[in-house]
Amino acid sequence: MSFRSYRSLGSLSDSKENLFPDRFIPNRSAIDFDFAHFALTESLRKHKDVDDSNKVISPAQEAYRRELGEVMNQNRTRILAFRNKPKAPPVQLLDQPKSVKHKPRLRYIPQTPERTLDAPDIVDDMYLDLLDWGSANVLAIALGNTVYLWDASSCSVSELVTIDEEIGPVTSINWAPDGIRIAVGLNNSQVELWDSVSNRKLRTFNDCHGQTRVGSLAWNDHILTTGGMDGKIVNNDERIGSAHVVGTYTGHTLEVCGLKWSDSGKQLASGGKDNLVHIWDPCSTRWLQRFRQHTCAVKALAWCPFQANLLATGGSGDEDGTIKFWNTLTGACLQSVHTGSGSSKVSSLLWSKNESELLSSQDNQLTLWRCKVMIQAAEDPGLVTKMNI
Repeated sequence: MSFRSYRSLGSLSDSKENLFPDRFIPNRSAIDFDFAHFALTESLRKHKDVDDSNKVISPAQEAYRRELGEVMNQNRTRILAFRNKPKAPPVQLLDQPKSVKHKPRLRYIPQTPERTLDAPDIVDDMYLDLLDWGSANVLAIALGNTVYLWDASSCSVSELVTIDEEIGPVTSINWAPDGIRIAVGLNNSQVELWDSVSNRKLRTFNDCHGQTRVGSLAWNDHILTTGGMDGKIVNNDERIGSAHVVGTYTGHTLEVCGLKWSDSGKQLASGGKDNLVHIWDPCSTRWLQRFRQHTCAVKALAWCPFQANLLATGGSGDEDGTIKFWNTLTGACLQSVHTGSGSSKVSSLLWSKNESELLSSQDNQLTLWRCKVMIQAAEDPGLVTKMNI
């Protein structure tokens, strides 16, 4: 192969360096052409000197040739370079240890309560919703016939309302999204709407569930959804007068003890003492999905805030004691985890808005779960692991 051929191959390696990874192609940019020319023509000069042995070479010419050979051959072992040195990594990667780059972020999880509030006369019935924290950082709690408000910012306590004994006790409470209005469900099927700032009753929804108690409430914009012991779910429009009932869902045969609207307001989840979970469409009176896998009453419901159509449900009995994750679009159960032996009555569930974690309450304990449940087209099972708390 001629030197010209080597130069042409060198040009090819510049433009398509990895085109032929199994071939030794010289890199033109790494070739010293002056030394290459000297090395290739040196043997010709020596051969010519033999033929011209009778030719007289001056001492100056001989000294020049010797000096030229020493300079050109200094630290030289080859003409062609088949590989360049790898590029140095960016400075910031060299300065940052690998252990720091992949080190997980540590987060402090408190093991003891920050504050303990007295709650005398609270009704001992896990199927009632007697606590709710509003968007204005105010906790509402029903103690017998009275509803109290605890402001977490000022740590002050005030009384909102005391219900007459003939229509009490209070069986459910739920804040409106504005953190000002609050709905109060009663034992006689009535629901009262109160203004927490002025302590003024705004209106009363009558005869929503016959004469049975209202054990669950859920807001969806201006719609207040109520669940009763009669197994019915009723949508009430607060903007309408006496004809406030704008929709009724019938699918449960026993008391509805859990209600939760999705963040989008397009799906309603309901759980009942009949062990059923239903998914409802606000524009239809027939359920979209019905889940039968729980073996006891379902009160705990929680929509995932960072993934649509992902619902967590909890069984509230020792014979169940599981948390199940559902794809409400397809009706598939993505995963079911048991909360453990002992206290396994799941009474409530709460998703974190900042981490992929789920908090569950079982009797007298709280459990924090790290969740990697993701809805995919292939319905790959997720992973839920328990964290110490």
